[in-house]
Order: sequence, then C-alpha cells, then structure tokens
Amino acid sequence: MNAAEETHATAKYPPGRYGRRREPQPRRTWLVFVLAAVVAVAGLAVAWQLYRQYGPQDYEPQVQRFYNVTDDGITVDFVVRKDADQRATCSVRARSASGEEVGLAQVDVPDGAEAFVTYRLATSDRPVTVEVPACGPFKGQTTGK
Repeated sequence: MNAAEETHATAKYPPGRYGRRREPQPRRTWLVFVLAAVVAVAGLAVAWQLYRQYGPQDYEPQVQRFYNVTDDGITVDFVVRKDADQRATCSVRARSASGEEVGLAQVDVPDGAEAFVTYRLATSDRPVTVEVPACGPFKGQTTGK
C-alpha cells in the first residue's frame, strides 16, 4: 500500500471539525418504480385521448376546390371517405375576409367509400373560403343559412 492509499483509507476527521457525519440512507428504489409506473400510465392515458381525438375518423371530409364565388354564394367540391355502406351528413361553412361565418349548411352525402359532393352554399356576404369541418352519421335533410 502506498502513502496516498493509506491516508485516504485510514483518515479520521477531528470531532466537530466538519459537522456531523451522517450514516448513508437506504435507497428507496420502490419509490422510483412507483413514480415511473404513474408517469407511464398518465402518458398512455394522454396518448389514448389524442388517438381518439386525432386518429383515424369514421368520416374524413376533404375540400377539393371551391369556385364560382359571388356576393351571395360559393360552390364547393369535396370528398368524404367513409365505410361504403354508411351515409353521412356534413357541415359546410363559408367565411368572409374578416373571418366571420357567412354561410352554413348541413349537406347529405351519398353512399360509397369515397363520396364526391358538389354543393352551392348560399351566403349572407362575399365569402373568401369554404370548409367542411365535420361529418357524421346521416341526419336526413339538407339545410342552408
């Protein structure tokens, strides 16, 4: 053994000089596992909610184009992807340059896995854009604002 190892291994600190020396505490590994499990469960719950909200939907509408824009209407072509045996009703909404909603209608979508729809939406002011924010199960009547 050399002098450095001997000094390090056998060094005694003068009493009261460096404060009270504490005995090492036992590690609480169970606490780490419990916290890890709680974090994992919370992460899975958040992931499940996001999947349900933003994952694959039963009805997936997509605007293909809009045209024939006038002061009192707009024509929109959109497609809805869904199960072939389902019928759907979609909300079609137009907005003005200020972002205000100027037209809204519930439009029935025909059968088919990919249903193409052309719809003329009446508006209360000149629209600059049109959107199909949501589709759902078939409701029956086409209505407009």
